[in-house]
Amino acid sequence: MKKLFALLLAVVMVLSMVACGAKKEETNGDEAKGMTESPLASKEITKDFEIKADFKIGFICLHDEKSTYDKNFLDAADEAIKALGLTKDQYIIKTNVPEGKECYEAAADLVDQGCNIVFANSFGHEDFMLQAAKEFPEVQFCHATGYKAHLENVANYHNAFASIYEGRYLAGIAAGMKLNEMIEAKKITAEEAKMGYVGAFTYAEVISGYSSFYLGAKSVCPSVTMEVQFTGSWYDAVEEQNAAEALIARKCVLISQHADSMGAPGACEAAGVPNVSYNGATFEACPETFIVSSRIDWAPYFAYIIKCFNTGATIDTDWCGGINEGSVVLTGINQNAAAKGTLEAIKTAVEDLKSGKVKVFDTKNFTVEGAAVTGDAVVDGIFEESKTQSAPYFDLKIDGITRLNEKF
Repeated sequence: MKKLFALLLAVVMVLSMVACGAKKEETNGDEAKGMTESPLASKEITKDFEIKADFKIGFICLHDEKSTYDKNFLDAADEAIKALGLTKDQYIIKTNVPEGKECYEAAADLVDQGCNIVFANSFGHEDFMLQAAKEFPEVQFCHATGYKAHLENVANYHNAFASIYEGRYLAGIAAGMKLNEMIEAKKITAEEAKMGYVGAFTYAEVISGYSSFYLGAKSVCPSVTMEVQFTGSWYDAVEEQNAAEALIARKCVLISQHADSMGAPGACEAAGVPNVSYNGATFEACPETFIVSSRIDWAPYFAYIIKCFNTGATIDTDWCGGINEGSVVLTGINQNAAAKGTLEAIKTAVEDLKSGKVKVFDTKNFTVEGAAVTGDAVVDGIFEESKTQSAPYFDLKIDGITRLNEKF
């Protein structure tokens, strides 16, 4: 029964994101339905270069549009393709490509079909993309979430990510304000302001994300704590639902996640527990509990690598887009669930991040086992995330966050 429920939730998620306008929900919020404008909207892609007639790009995705993670990439590819005017014979998209030799085979097939750039979107694709890059030096291979480009020194292999920890921090502010509202309404005490987080793996990408989310919440709700339950999978609707339900049973009063199905948001809607989602609005499926969602907009990176190839520019070994590049965006705020003043608070925080007034991983705002954090990554009191490589490497176990299990 749970598997059937999870499948139905996945279908609802796809339909809800289409209904919300997965790319345009950031700027076209429906006030009548409770959604505000986005406090951090996506940027339009502009074309200021010519694309060669024989140019072709290939995309490799771990899952398909049923996964919120992969749908986010597919939407971005669609936007970049349309904005740059690529014809149907200038791009190929492969979905449901496992993190194994199938990725190498898919990459090699894209090369055989004439692709000048091959892009893959999952952490476990990296070794197979590297294998293909070494075999086909005339083709550019670009990989999201990996970290080996600067180590392997293969000229035609590149890693990319975005400073999504900033988006997570902003979403955390929305969560913290909701907790404050609950405290003020005497629904919970300050000591009961405990959030739950459904994480996929104990990778730095997930740790960086949930830590920045927690720090955003803590910036407005100092008494907040958080518990994290890992699923051991990027996309498992049943496990994500189970994890959310377990966190709710442990008296977590707000849930967020770094996982790719509707399992956690669906569990929150069923239980009436506020939820901060990831990779797109879940408003249509969860109108009473969805607050806001952060996501990486990959369209700017796709436009960047296509421009580099067509103009002869060198693609960065490690590329990390941020707020200014339009790579970090938020959905609108659901006024049915969010605390009053959330939109204005996040807008202010966006400007503080842009100006440098606020740094997400400012070490004066967190400790590890009661001690201040030092080390090579800490410069002038700031842990500099995604500076030496594009992929996140913040993997500290900061105080205030409890891991309930460990799954790699």
